[in-house]
Amino acid sequence: MIDLFIVIPCFNEEEVLEETSKQLLNKANKLMEEHIISKDSHVVFIDDGSKDSTWDMIKKMHCTNRLFTGLKLSRNRGHQNALLAGLNYANGKCDAVVSMDADLQDDIEAIDQFIDNYQEGYEVVYGVRNKREKDSFFKKHTAESFYKMMNFFGAEVVYNHADYRLLGSSALKYLMEFKEVNLFLRGIIPLVGFKSTNVYYERAERFAGESKYPLKKMLSFALDGITSFSIKPIRMIATLGGLCFAASIIMLIYSLVSHFSGNTVSGWSSLIISIWALGGLQLLAIGIIGEYIGKIFMETKRRPRFIIEEVVDD
Repeated sequence: MIDLFIVIPCFNEEEVLEETSKQLLNKANKLMEEHIISKDSHVVFIDDGSKDSTWDMIKKMHCTNRLFTGLKLSRNRGHQNALLAGLNYANGKCDAVVSMDADLQDDIEAIDQFIDNYQEGYEVVYGVRNKREKDSFFKKHTAESFYKMMNFFGAEVVYNHADYRLLGSSALKYLMEFKEVNLFLRGIIPLVGFKSTNVYYERAERFAGESKYPLKKMLSFALDGITSFSIKPIRMIATLGGLCFAASIIMLIYSLVSHFSGNTVSGWSSLIISIWALGGLQLLAIGIIGEYIGKIFMETKRRPRFIIEEVVDD
């Protein structure tokens, strides 16, 4: 038997929490009856500064069944920080930890395969979607483009894997040694190493409520991932600058040839295009460099990534 912690970040999840806790309780009881996990196992809900009754529901669940444990963050710190708070809480208290979302899109039955792989010696088990048939055309293609883009820029992410995974105690221990403020756990965990494998599952539609990742947040998340794990955008700026310089040399030669051949007609269009193109490239370059400088600024402050206001456990 193993001590298993299931870590679940929550932000305004009152509509799904009752059903989520019910299904997890059934799963945990079944695994305990089969002597797969011990009675010291827990489900840890992390309230990420919710504005609804999420925290009250977590406290009520804990009073009803000691399987459920809760952490309340002092304010909303984002999904990745809330997840890290739960992983940090589980560190040193269990043999393995499973992280998942509260919306019941992750297949709870896949936990059995996670544990089987862990017992076979895998320290990291990734939950990977086997298909995206239920996604809209836009959602499907933007998500697939995200993973391809991340790999192109050098971040080692598992294709179609989000944050549904199992970490053994050793992998979890060394994950906690990564101290960066700009968190992108999908890219950090492959850097930890250890023997890993994939478990494929079909992702369901959200049980209730609305997605906490609209397009704006998805784009911000992708930008954080790229700038946290790759300097390729800066190298691309340098390459683009070289190409612009080469183009200017070619235009200089063309101008000299035109001058000595007598074709010195002033080109209003080419002048305006050049100004706008170079101006746009300069602003883009400054923006990308500024993004990296901003991340350096945040890292040097060494502010806490989360503050736990309240805990309900044994």
